[in-house]
Order: sequence, then structure tokens, then C-alpha cells
Amino acid sequence: MKKAVIYLFIIILSVSFTPVVAKAQCSMCTINAEQGTQNGNTQGKGLNSGIIYLLAIPYLLITGMGIIWYRTYRKKISTVAD
Repeated sequence: MKKAVIYLFIIILSVSFTPVVAKAQCSMCTINAEQGTQNGNTQGKGLNSGIIYLLAIPYLLITGMGIIWYRTYRKKISTVAD
């Protein structure tokens, strides 16, 4: 057990101190985002709407699953109490 904790600690340290080089966007998205806000162009609003849409869907799905789980759990408790 102690060896597993030590190995896990070493892995966490090595991962946390390694530099990560990542680009936030591909080159086409970067150019689109930069030019989308110049000269009164509204393409940036569409890009922002797409990002919000992609961000919201997983949260809505998880919330829906939580509600279904809660209702099922509540029904199980009420039938056991009766």
C-alpha cells in the first residue's frame, strides 16, 4: 500500500512539473477570432455562441441524469418506508 502511494505521489509530481505546450485554437480559428471583431464584423458573436453551446450541452446532460437519479432514489425510499 505504501509503495502505491509513493508511486502515485511521484507520478503526480512529475506530471505537475512538466511543461505543457498547447495551443488554444487551431490557426484557422485564431484568424477567424481575430478578424471577427475588426471593422464592426459580427463573426465573433457566432464563434462565442458556438463555444457557449458546446460548453452547455455536457452540463445539461449531467443535470438531467442527476434529476433522473434523484427521482428514482426518492421513489425507492418512499416504497421502502411504506
